[in-house]
Amino acid sequence: MAVTLTDAAANRVLAFLSNRGKGIGLRVGIKTTGCSGLAYVLEFVDDLDEGDEVFEDKDVKIIVDAKSLVYIDGTELDYTKEGLNEGFKFSNPNQKDECGCGESFTV
Repeated sequence: MAVTLTDAAANRVLAFLSNRGKGIGLRVGIKTTGCSGLAYVLEFVDDLDEGDEVFEDKDVKIIVDAKSLVYIDGTELDYTKEGLNEGFKFSNPNQKDECGCGESFTV
């Protein structure tokens, strides 16, 4: 499987990379934090790390470290605007629950 992007997410990432002027793609990962234990991390990547998996979807390179891939394999990343709120949303088939504020999750 892989980590994929909707058209809206791909367009947003490509715009960010263009405005930034450098970078090979977007790192999608997890960190231990929050009420439920895990939280998503997004950051731009200039250089690959040893053990990184690279997926490509809609002309965007998505970089995932091996530790994170176990938790987010099969995830689709979307970008939404709802009123004044906008941001990336994760559809993770491995996710079992999330905290009330939606900032962290469990698998």
